[in-house]
Amino acid sequence: MQHDEMIGKVQSLAGLPSRGPAERATLAVLTTLAERLPSGLAGHVAAQLPPELAAPMRQAADSPGQGHAQPVSGRFGLTTFTGRVAGRAGTDEDAAVRESAAVLEVLDAAVSPELMEKVAGALPADIRELLPAGRATDDTG
Repeated sequence: MQHDEMIGKVQSLAGLPSRGPAERATLAVLTTLAERLPSGLAGHVAAQLPPELAAPMRQAADSPGQGHAQPVSGRFGLTTFTGRVAGRAGTDEDAAVRESAAVLEVLDAAVSPELMEKVAGALPADIRELLPAGRATDDTG
C-alpha cells in the first residue's frame, strides 16, 4: 500500500478533517508502536511500509524509550500508548484511541497477515483491543 493511500484511509476511518492530522496520527501511532514492539519485529513491520512511514518507525525501534520515563524495554500498556500518541499527534487521549484504532486497521491491511499475527501476539490485551475485531480476539499464545 502506498503512502498517500494509507494516509487517506486513516483520515477516512478516524474521521479527520484533512490529510495533515491523518499524517500526524499515522506517524504518532507507528512511532509509539515501534517503541512497544521488540525492535526486530518493529523492523519487519517497517520493511513492509512506504519509506516515509518506515523511517520514523525504524528510528523509534532503534532507540526505544528515548525521551520518555518508561524503561528502555518499551513495555507499557494502553494508557501510556495512547498518552504518547496524543502527545505526538497534538490531540487528546480520546482522539488518540480513535486514531490509533484507525492506523492499526490500515496497518493490518498494509502488511502481511502473518506479520500482523506476530504484532498482535507481542501486544498486551488492552492495546490489542485497538486492532481490527478479528485480529484483536486472536489468541496467538
